[in-house]
Amino acid sequence: MSMLKIFVGTMYGGALDVAEQVKPLFEEAGFDVEILEQPELTDLTEPMPELALFCVSTTGSGDYPGNFVPFARAIEEQGPDLGALRYGLIALGDSSYGDTFCGSGRALDTLLREYGATRLGERLEVDAMETFMADDAAIPWVEEWIESQQLKGNKT
Repeated sequence: MSMLKIFVGTMYGGALDVAEQVKPLFEEAGFDVEILEQPELTDLTEPMPELALFCVSTTGSGDYPGNFVPFARAIEEQGPDLGALRYGLIALGDSSYGDTFCGSGRALDTLLREYGATRLGERLEVDAMETFMADDAAIPWVEEWIESQQLKGNKT
């Protein structure tokens, strides 16, 4: 079975809730899914998953949530070769914060691409001002993402 890792950056649990809600969709597509609430760089590199999904909320002035800071810092400091990584990204934010809306998701997207990773499809940006429950936006996006990217794990 193919492996999908969901990397979660969250302050109050919203991004974790999204990860838990979309996990069954990937399992139905044939993936073995692991949700990582305290991700470390080795979770991304040893071994590199065939596919990754990042569910990241934004805090402060466009910052990563506390649980995600060491992970992002490790990527910046160690500069791993992510050329084989294919990923999707769900960014959670609040548009009332203006220019820093979904800042952590946008920064992560840039960081991953800087080290060679390939984003599949568009980044989903969920606005708390428009969507009360982030999974209301995330579930249909993931369904479409799986279908449009023809993502299928190997069912055994």
